[in-house]
Amino acid sequence: MHQEIITRFKSLKDKQLSIDITRGKPDIDQLDLSNKLLNISIATTSENGADLRNYGEPFGIIEARKLGSELLEAPVENILACEQSSLLLTYQTVLSNFLFAEPTPWKDIKNPKFICPVPGFDRHFMMLNDFGIEALPVPLHEDGVDIEAFQKILENEDDVVGMLCVPRHSNPSGEIYSDHNLENLFKIGSSFSNKFLFIFDHAYLIHDFLPSKKQRPLWEIVKETGVEDQTVITTSFSKVTFGGGGISFVATSGHSLKLIKKVRTTMIICPDKLNQKRHIEFFKNAENVKKHMEKHAELIRPKFEIANSFLEKLPEECGTFSKPTGGYFITYSTSKPIATKVVSLCKEMGVLITPAGSTYPNGLDPNDSVIRIAPTYVSQEELSDAMNVFTTAVEIAHFDLKV
Repeated sequence: MHQEIITRFKSLKDKQLSIDITRGKPDIDQLDLSNKLLNISIATTSENGADLRNYGEPFGIIEARKLGSELLEAPVENILACEQSSLLLTYQTVLSNFLFAEPTPWKDIKNPKFICPVPGFDRHFMMLNDFGIEALPVPLHEDGVDIEAFQKILENEDDVVGMLCVPRHSNPSGEIYSDHNLENLFKIGSSFSNKFLFIFDHAYLIHDFLPSKKQRPLWEIVKETGVEDQTVITTSFSKVTFGGGGISFVATSGHSLKLIKKVRTTMIICPDKLNQKRHIEFFKNAENVKKHMEKHAELIRPKFEIANSFLEKLPEECGTFSKPTGGYFITYSTSKPIATKVVSLCKEMGVLITPAGSTYPNGLDPNDSVIRIAPTYVSQEELSDAMNVFTTAVEIAHFDLKV
């Protein structure tokens, strides 16, 4: 068997492949679903009479805020409609608290800390690093955050100011937090401090590609547990229409809403209201957004099926892999500390994988075992080649073969 793996490695290397599956991006067929946005005819005034070509409406046009209200199932007065991505809104949330949180801005805290589920989103860790905020890893289970570990952190750490996570189709392992898990997080976090901030990057709110676990609207649970002022929920159309060309939404309340408005008033005179209007004309309502996402699912599902078909052929002793029902990633966890070697071998065969360790704070996976796979951007043929490379690399590294 080992000789066959070595032969396969040499054959794949000879193909001189050049395939990049590092980032979770839509492919061209997915982008084409929104092409009508490029030429859509729109009015230049909003329904409340604002001139969309001029300054004004700094927190988004009312039509866009109503759409955000439908999607996040939160009152429109708690919704801002913004630009680009949920990540940008998350950054602005952290920035506003870093500068202006009450009673003490985070910049004036000696060592502010955030709880972050792992494996997690590499850009979240990069963001916290920008502010000098320490990321405290907490394990993820199938139904969400490890509650005992979460509570233990709060009991043993000083200066913990909040938590940042992706609560549905978690990046990169695909967990969907249960309602019970979310309720426990809110109760424990708010009992720790009435200033503890929950930031939910709901990037994959409507990105199911298979039947998925039900999850109550997050704002509904937030309201029931009384943490509206301590919760910020962001989402966007980055993987609904165009990357960097969509619109984003934030739902929050009270002091948190005030702080985000404060930094945005200084930072951004107004969002691209014409683009917001185009999206409203294109979608009309949340129901049509969800129908649009069903078209995305039809294009994405076969690629995850291809990736799974290769991973299933790996010997069980080599490791385990997540089987998400939505989102953009698969996580493979090796049974030995060989993730770095696997990624290096893939590169040697012409396939780029997200660097090992990226799904942990400071790029340090303590077990060197978690690898993120992003199947969506490449063609099905390229993906098959990439997965052949990946599984070959796993076997070479696991069995410590000389190639």
